[in-house]
Amino acid sequence: MVEAMEREAAASQAPDGARRAPDGARPRTRRAPDPEARLRDAERTRQRILDAALSEFSEKGFAGARVRGIAERAGVNAQLISYYFGGKEGVYAEIMRRWHETEAAGMDRQDLSYAELAGAMLVQPELLRILIWDGLTRTSPAVDPRTAPGEEPPEIADMRRRQANGEFPADVEPGYLLIALQGILAAPVTMPQQVELLCGISPESPEFAAKFGEQMRRLLAHLRVPDATGGATG
Repeated sequence: MVEAMEREAAASQAPDGARRAPDGARPRTRRAPDPEARLRDAERTRQRILDAALSEFSEKGFAGARVRGIAERAGVNAQLISYYFGGKEGVYAEIMRRWHETEAAGMDRQDLSYAELAGAMLVQPELLRILIWDGLTRTSPAVDPRTAPGEEPPEIADMRRRQANGEFPADVEPGYLLIALQGILAAPVTMPQQVELLCGISPESPEFAAKFGEQMRRLLAHLRVPDATGGATG
């Protein structure tokens, strides 16, 4: 059954000419794909499902999203979602896992400013919408395994490191500063009409993303702690 679904997924990705022989022509015998080809097909199918789920969750939230809707967006059999991810919860968990992995890799980059890290969120508004849905409805599963009970979240530890390097003033509480910065990033998604009113530009345009990122960098640069010579540290 699984092999049949995988063949269906592979066929859905093949050009029409590769799926059927021309009228009147004798169909060619297909050879079984080698293990590497099957693995590539499986990875492509998984990625199509994840891309489709990102759109489905961002538009409808976790509670409103449907496995059938994800499957239709991805162009695959809905059973493949259960096979690869164990259902809707598994797809959601994988999206969050990959985001946390990307975020952790960014925090490991000592040469990146917080503004540069925040820029990654600007180019993926779908993820911001998912997080906003989660905050409003509180219906999605808890999928952040990075922090043990009583342990400081890695984002806060990263902000403390940045404080020590002079990127933020020492008298600012990292958690509250992080909330304020996240609110800034979420504003174009939650209040697009205000963006157009105040900035005269669509928040979905590449021009806005570039300008917003530039202004974020300038704003955060003003928070840097002056050094003894009157310049900025770092």
